[in-house]
Amino acid sequence: ALRAETESGMAAGRGAAALRRAWRERREALLEPRYTPLVAACLCLAEGGVNLWVIRRVPYTEIDWKAYMQEVEGFANGTRDYTQLKGDTGPLVYPAGFVYIFLGLYYATGRGSDIRLAQYLFAGLYLLNLLLVFRIYCRTNKVPPYVFFFMCCASYRIHSIFVLRLFNDPVAMAILFLAINLFLEERWSWGCLFFSLAVSVKMNILLFAPGLLFLLLQRFGLLGCIPKLCICALLQVVLGLPFLLVNPVGYLTRSFDLGRQFQFKWTVNWRFLPEEVFQNRVFHAALLLAHLAGLGLFALHRWHSSKESILTLLKDPAKRKPASPRLTVNNILWQASCVCPLNASAWIVFILFSSNFLGVCCSRSLHYQFYVWYFHTLPYLLWCTPTTRLAHMPKVLLLGVIELCWNTYPSTVCSSLSLHICHGLILLQLWYGTAPTPVSHTPPPSRKPTATSKKAQ
Repeated sequence: ALRAETESGMAAGRGAAALRRAWRERREALLEPRYTPLVAACLCLAEGGVNLWVIRRVPYTEIDWKAYMQEVEGFANGTRDYTQLKGDTGPLVYPAGFVYIFLGLYYATGRGSDIRLAQYLFAGLYLLNLLLVFRIYCRTNKVPPYVFFFMCCASYRIHSIFVLRLFNDPVAMAILFLAINLFLEERWSWGCLFFSLAVSVKMNILLFAPGLLFLLLQRFGLLGCIPKLCICALLQVVLGLPFLLVNPVGYLTRSFDLGRQFQFKWTVNWRFLPEEVFQNRVFHAALLLAHLAGLGLFALHRWHSSKESILTLLKDPAKRKPASPRLTVNNILWQASCVCPLNASAWIVFILFSSNFLGVCCSRSLHYQFYVWYFHTLPYLLWCTPTTRLAHMPKVLLLGVIELCWNTYPSTVCSSLSLHICHGLILLQLWYGTAPTPVSHTPPPSRKPTATSKKAQ
């Protein structure tokens, strides 16, 4: 009896140990970034079901789809004067890439009449976009996997933008995330090509341009980055050529109108201002100056980690003194590790995402579909800096408040103010969380990665 009792106790102990081990591994799967591929696969499967449920159960809302189809129908009927392309919501104000992509959707959906098929196509775009985003997060290895639940199934507004509203913003962002994946693979020319293609769908992609220019200068120098910039410019010319040959001024002023006025009733971020201030050109100029100042400060003090002048970026990387290590995604950048413990992939993503976020913070107006401009970058912006265990909850709370602000319709003084406060807290975290640490010597070029601290690795 004593022996049986002993064996029973040992079995119970082994069972308890197995339960503790399973619980510990489950916690690790939620907290350790190395489990991102597993969590991403589960969430993508879940998202397939969520999108199907939304399409079948939630009524479709017509906002811009019909106007999109009317705009591209004019092109299909032979109109090449961009000023003559218009729909129920007004004239066509997007670059030529939008016309070609939505012309394909126009024919695929029976001249835009098969809304359900269009919704399924956008559901596929949603999953593709999610896969591209997860691939970026896998490379950066910074965000705990449990955060991705808030980036996927928990956002009503994002599902609405993709499969209930059929906006062009998700199309542009999906192409942009493809370009970032190419940058992480060191395929800069192809990345620039797809970056320019994303710009040709919607101009908000230009908010990433200052960060991309900085990376190109850092990687190639001034002369080396000129061919990459030419790729971007040449694609815009090729796509816009049918319209440039007919009415070049009309095409440029319509598709790249940087001074377009927005309607106050749709603004999400400036509801607390009087409408006359919102429409005031002085206010717009102040926002532009704030945007440029923010980009300058981040470029000088957060993106540029060398002690040399930022003008050294104009030189050939091989001729810089001391020679800067190549910006590759397969090695740890010493200059990046001096700023914050980010690998090279994470450093590239940090520069691009923070460049875009600064532009979003200083936007003259944010409409509800603009949420997709930076929604998938928020987890990275919040968790790319060192995070203590107690700091996770405030960051999750920030995500929740931002989601609540974007789901408040119509926007209110409280929701718009709350959104700006959340943006300001993220900016403060990015600024102070990536502050350069003092170094007493320059490491030799041959320094091995094993010499870095465990935290930096």
